[in-house]
Amino acid sequence: MSTQAPLFESTIDSLELIHRGKVRDVYAIDDDKMLIVASDRLSAFDVVLPDPIPGKGAVLTAISKFWFDLTRHIVPNHLLDIAIEDVLTDEPERRQAVGRSMIVKRLAALPIEAVVRGYIIGSGWKDYQQTGAICGISLPPGLQLADRLDDAIFTPATKAAAGDHDENISFAAAAVAIGADNANRMRAVALSLYRFASDYARDRGIIIADTKFEMGLDAGGELILIDEALTPDSSRFWPADLYRPGISPPSYDKQFVRDYLETLDWDKKAPGPRLPEEIIVKTSEKYQEALALLTG
Repeated sequence: MSTQAPLFESTIDSLELIHRGKVRDVYAIDDDKMLIVASDRLSAFDVVLPDPIPGKGAVLTAISKFWFDLTRHIVPNHLLDIAIEDVLTDEPERRQAVGRSMIVKRLAALPIEAVVRGYIIGSGWKDYQQTGAICGISLPPGLQLADRLDDAIFTPATKAAAGDHDENISFAAAAVAIGADNANRMRAVALSLYRFASDYARDRGIIIADTKFEMGLDAGGELILIDEALTPDSSRFWPADLYRPGISPPSYDKQFVRDYLETLDWDKKAPGPRLPEEIIVKTSEKYQEALALLTG
């Protein structure tokens, strides 16, 4: 459990707030740079829950920075090597951002999420049960819940506004939305990132069942990895030693919270329900454990 007080929402008045997302608060530093503060907010079923998870923002930031550094040979990313002290001179503001923030390039994000699935679970499993395919990609008959796919598949999704649900789309629809060249590049990079990270994590006891990436373009049209990368919020992390097909495996991510919420009489619309203390503590521990396993 983190010793730092949970941060539900940052307040940095010295910078312009560009966007407050489900987890991240994004501030403009200037025309070229942004400050991203990862709060301890947790969203489930696209609803931000009222209780923060202590230490969560710091874990997400540490894991993202770890993967950004480890995957530079595959794709450039938006992280800049600038100290927070050089941006926030006010001590109370800086205290909110220390250990949970990134200073990054300010880029135009592509309006498609690059989702990669190595296992069949979640909305992909529901699609498969109904159609035998995911995002128009036909899969072999007879697959079980949580089965490993013969090869990872790229299944893009539209990015939803807060409170709405992301929607799985076909590759053809993604190509229309962002252009065929960008869609092809996004697919190739996303699959390369997933395969590299999946092998790395598996050696450390974690199965990355699926994940989603966000990408943007720089002024020269180069594809850049942005937002977060391969965290328990953007991925399904399963303990390799407890995995078996046919069941929804235990996880290091917020699936633990989703499973609890499924037991409630809640319509999955805002406002979200309060979480019991034991769920908050257990979720915080799972995030910390994922960080420790991945980064040592």
